[in-house]
Amino acid sequence: MPAVENSEVRIHYELSGNDRGEVLVLGNSIGSNLGLWNKVLPALEKEYVVLRYDMRGHGMSSTPPRPYSLDQLGGDVLFLLDSLEMNRVSFCGLSLGGIVAMWLGIHAPERVRRLVLANTAASIGTPKMWDERIATVQSTDMGNLANAVLTRWFTPSYCEAHPDEMKIARDMVAFTDRNGYLACCDVLRDTDLRNELGAISAPCLVIAGKYDPATPPSDGQALCRSLRNSKYVELEASHISAWERADEFAREVLAFLVPQDLATG
Repeated sequence: MPAVENSEVRIHYELSGNDRGEVLVLGNSIGSNLGLWNKVLPALEKEYVVLRYDMRGHGMSSTPPRPYSLDQLGGDVLFLLDSLEMNRVSFCGLSLGGIVAMWLGIHAPERVRRLVLANTAASIGTPKMWDERIATVQSTDMGNLANAVLTRWFTPSYCEAHPDEMKIARDMVAFTDRNGYLACCDVLRDTDLRNELGAISAPCLVIAGKYDPATPPSDGQALCRSLRNSKYVELEASHISAWERADEFAREVLAFLVPQDLATG
């Protein structure tokens, strides 16, 4: 199990893809792990060295005690990049992963080439909503939570047509460490980057899901308007568009990233 570790956290990661390509980092949503990207991975690996990782409190990464901060989640990425001697990368983040991507664009602009901000917003939901989610997680088991999460992650028609995939997605949530999930709820409740987006100079692709109840298209459109150099794409999907519309998602990401590679040789 490849991982990097310091006195605070152990971050599990996987590297794959074209060893002649630039590095593309994939950051997952709350309640998921690096398997979130399995359906887009074959297309992305053709062009890039793909670095996937489990956020702290998720997957096979360690679960330090609460609270977590966005600075810590962003710092984990920089620690991972430094440990792997990767200087400058493109970063594709979905939901909470997208917020981490924005943090990198704001606080470590010299480390990012381009950003893909998928199914995310500068501020997701409301503090009251996240406090209610925290209370729910504290009063139920992760398996019951997983059943509710799937109704937000995927459209009903996709759930019905792909029962085997729904089992994989449900297990991903159900086996997430409860304390790690709660700590990342804290981060989402406390994060509002709307007044900091002007600091992001990297080109950005904003991907929204037409049927996403968590970060609806209006959130993606507002995010795109606030970024100085951005493009907006809307897919026929709910919250996990990289899974539900994997082929279209991969095409949009590659179309956005590859010109940068060609321009820089």
